[in-house]
Amino acid sequence: MSFKTFRDTCIEYLNKEDIKRDLKEILKPIVSTIYNEIYIYIWLICFYNVVFIFIVLANFILLVRFLKKPPGEKYI
Repeated sequence: MSFKTFRDTCIEYLNKEDIKRDLKEILKPIVSTIYNEIYIYIWLICFYNVVFIFIVLANFILLVRFLKKPPGEKYI
């Protein structure tokens, strides 16, 4: 006598194709609404990351130039 755990029962239920399709149809408007609300913030985060990468690169280049100068030479 083997009893399925609740987890196994849920997984078996969710593996059915018609259930998957119904869940996708139910969640589609919810996901679309959430995406439309956070769309601008996603673009702002992407823009911030690009600017941040350029700032880090500029700092790295300045550091390399600073470290390669001979001791008696002025830096600016």
